[in-house]
Amino acid sequence: MIKLNPETLKKIRRFKQIRRGYYSLLFLAVLTFLFLIGELLINSRALVVKYEGEFYFPTYGAFHPGTDFGLPYNYETNYRELKQKFVDDGSNNWVLLAPVPYSAYENHSTIGIYRPEPPNAASRHFLGTDTTSRDILARLFYGTRTALLFSVAFLICVYAIGVAIGAAMGYLGGWFDLFLQRVIEIWSNIPFLYMVIIIFSVIPATFSIPTRVSILLIVMVAFSWTSMTYYMRTETYKQKTRDYVASARLIGASDFRIVFKHILPNVLATLVTFMPFTIVAAITAITALDFLGFGLPPPTPSLGELLKQGTDTLRTAPWIVTSAFVTLVVLLTLVTFVGEAIRESFDPKKFTVYK
Repeated sequence: MIKLNPETLKKIRRFKQIRRGYYSLLFLAVLTFLFLIGELLINSRALVVKYEGEFYFPTYGAFHPGTDFGLPYNYETNYRELKQKFVDDGSNNWVLLAPVPYSAYENHSTIGIYRPEPPNAASRHFLGTDTTSRDILARLFYGTRTALLFSVAFLICVYAIGVAIGAAMGYLGGWFDLFLQRVIEIWSNIPFLYMVIIIFSVIPATFSIPTRVSILLIVMVAFSWTSMTYYMRTETYKQKTRDYVASARLIGASDFRIVFKHILPNVLATLVTFMPFTIVAAITAITALDFLGFGLPPPTPSLGELLKQGTDTLRTAPWIVTSAFVTLVVLLTLVTFVGEAIRESFDPKKFTVYK
């Protein structure tokens, strides 16, 4: 059982009183849960197949060619066609599909031509299809999940580097602090967008998608950690003059222990406050890079790629840009509401009384 101190409980109660942020957090928690079980909701593979008295679970199971279910081909089974075949045969075999039976990479046209189609509940394209007949809801769902996972990884990396360097600058001071300040000032003036363009122009197209995503993450982190060092440096400077740090030194605590066991917990409020806004910045950056064509490699689902398609087909297929824009606005608004509520609930001046 985790036992929280009274001050932390007080901050949590403050957060719950800010209804806008509290309900936004609950909504994001529900979205996160849906993203974790996303393959059960949006997926071209069947959830369950009953064939000749045996049960198969293709979504989280092994690859099944069409020959496994009596179909005349060796590539992966088209489970929508298989379901229709079982219905037409009138057999006891059956297929249970996801509510949206399409993957984010699958081209499916109801008219035989790959072009945007408007929303159609009968074909389960609830938000329509994009310019290559891929389901927009599937692309939005997995694109949003990718953006959130990317932003969380970005947050962890930026905090790990920024907190460590900022704490060292503030605690050690002297020539070490002055030297790193000059390094950070020079590094901060390197144009981020130009570096991304240069790096991705020389990356071979043969690199796998995970490798290219990892390179993009490294590049974004390399040019984003500097701002966190300033906040951490200032807080460490302030905390190291307190009596509890002097007491820790007197009893023989090492510098590492003083920083990470004493100072860091006392600046946690500042770090937590900036977390939602760091996530917003990461989502905005990756969406903008995708829109410009320098973000996630195709055909990875992304919000920026859908926005780009939507602006190119604004008059002929307005549902593309509308879906992507609304999703992005809602996502950023929810995270911003949570960030504002955290900032207000952790603000030490809000309930301070001076006598």
